[in-house]
Amino acid sequence: MDKVKILVVEDELIIADNICKTLESLGYHVLEPVLNFSEAIKSIEKFNPDLALLDIQLSGKKTGIDIAEKINTDYNFPFIFLTANADIKTINSAKKVSPNAYLVKPFSKNELFTSIEIAISNFSKNNLLKDKTKDKTSLFLKEKGRFHKVNFESILYIKSDHVYIEIFCKNNKKMISRTSLNEISEKLNDSFQRIHRGYIVNLTYVNEITQNEVQVFGNNLPIGKKYKEELLKKIASI
Repeated sequence: MDKVKILVVEDELIIADNICKTLESLGYHVLEPVLNFSEAIKSIEKFNPDLALLDIQLSGKKTGIDIAEKINTDYNFPFIFLTANADIKTINSAKKVSPNAYLVKPFSKNELFTSIEIAISNFSKNNLLKDKTKDKTSLFLKEKGRFHKVNFESILYIKSDHVYIEIFCKNNKKMISRTSLNEISEKLNDSFQRIHRGYIVNLTYVNEITQNEVQVFGNNLPIGKKYKEELLKKIASI
């Protein structure tokens, strides 16, 4: 699993530095902060952040709202507005681009953390509802009270454990999250296949299929009768 990658767009260097230090203390992966629209777009193109913190008022002609419009149009990831102005005009302008959260300076460490986690959660839910193309490469999964980014290519298989799921990844890593196989299957792409009421596998790592088992990266997993035919069709189509 990867840390959530955050871009800070703030033209006051001392404030930007303080925000970045706070984010790092919270365990996020923080990109080099940028000052304006053009620097923000370059950083987005190069580093593909998972979330952006956007100061509304920036140096130059374009504002944080302009960056937000570009994110909505071309990049599709969550963003949070930062501002020292909470007047109606500013808020109404910000509302037009549907920010995932809105923080008024000065804000506390807890307020920053809560806003980020809620923004990621809401974005994930809303994006799932409108995006059914299944061309995604990662998801955000909640574990121990916070969201983590999980790249699909790292997942070997997923196992149901009552009200929890266990995600087994390469390099002997494992995540546990309070959700169901049905719920997580909606967030996966076409590399994944249900093989049993209690298992989903990443087809990329399937080594062998026998009468009763599927071998995934050296792990022998049970295969249910009603899932086997669909699995073989999927394998044949790849």
